[in-house]
Amino acid sequence: MASVMSHVQLESALKQQRPRSLYLVVGEEDLLRDSVLAAIKRASIGSEGDEFNYELFYGDDARGTDIRNSVMDVPVFAERRLVVVKATEKLNARESDLLLDCVKNPVESTTLVFVSPKLDGRLKFSQLLTRAAITVDCSPLREAQLPAWIAREAERIGLRVEDAAAQVLQESCGASLYGVRRELEKLASYVPPDRFVTAADVHLLRGMDPGASVFDLTLAIAEGGRGRALSILARNLEAGEAPLRILGSLAWQYRRLWKAKDSLANGGREGEVARSLRMDPWKVPSFLDRFSEPHLHAALRLFLDTDGKLKGGSGNRPRIVLERLLLKLCEDTAGRRAEPPPPPASPKRVPARVVSNVRTIKSRNRTGH
Repeated sequence: MASVMSHVQLESALKQQRPRSLYLVVGEEDLLRDSVLAAIKRASIGSEGDEFNYELFYGDDARGTDIRNSVMDVPVFAERRLVVVKATEKLNARESDLLLDCVKNPVESTTLVFVSPKLDGRLKFSQLLTRAAITVDCSPLREAQLPAWIAREAERIGLRVEDAAAQVLQESCGASLYGVRRELEKLASYVPPDRFVTAADVHLLRGMDPGASVFDLTLAIAEGGRGRALSILARNLEAGEAPLRILGSLAWQYRRLWKAKDSLANGGREGEVARSLRMDPWKVPSFLDRFSEPHLHAALRLFLDTDGKLKGGSGNRPRIVLERLLLKLCEDTAGRRAEPPPPPASPKRVPARVVSNVRTIKSRNRTGH
């Protein structure tokens, strides 16, 4: 059975040994898929590329016979050929069946790479490919993995990034690694190599004022602050932020909230959750209470609906679509605004017993008779 490795492990392996004959690059993170493919390409046919020994196919319009014939070709003035099939999940059953022999019996002089965000595990071809190929997992990074990835990317281009700046990059770009990379490349042309990148640098180059990040937007939603939320949205749009990226960052932040609530519910430490949310520990419980389970489920549906509208499913302008989303999110949290605790009830007064020092004349008169 073939092994499964991460993108980091693959790059390390390619430095120590020649590329194998069969790879499956699978996962929803497009930057990792592209990085893995670039590493395999360098190892197989060199950094300059080789048009005689490289062929690229796409699953939605490729024929199985053409892919098979390309795999069987002999390298031209080189040791290896590289054949890449992108969008493998779009190969229909008929075309993919023609490739079963290429998977069962790989050609030693050809590196065959299948690339896909996700395969249908019910298909015979997918099952065989998963067993036979070296699988490179390109799933989206977990939140805990992002700081290390940012640090490696920064080092690659000669940057040193403060923790606060890395946090702002995560919040502003969400889980989009391509977005983070673009921001780092801009920072490399602005920040001198002799100093660290600060959060202020990130805000400046993104054209975004402090207080307008996705974290600030979430705080505004938590408080039911419609005006504040719409103001932050407007500032981001005016700074040139793409509507879909704003939506993606907000959805990413909501996933963090969900994980934080789940962590606390399962005995997680409040201090660790506070650090992940960049909040004082004593503020965390009341903050998370604003985001009820029904609210989080409803938000997920709203994000999916908004994504469809932004991608062309609605004639509305993107700004109006996002404004409606924020108003709906604020509507629920506003109703959950924490009420101030009632003042302690004052102790019930017991009427004081009035003691009179006036003796009754009537009783004296009776004794005097």
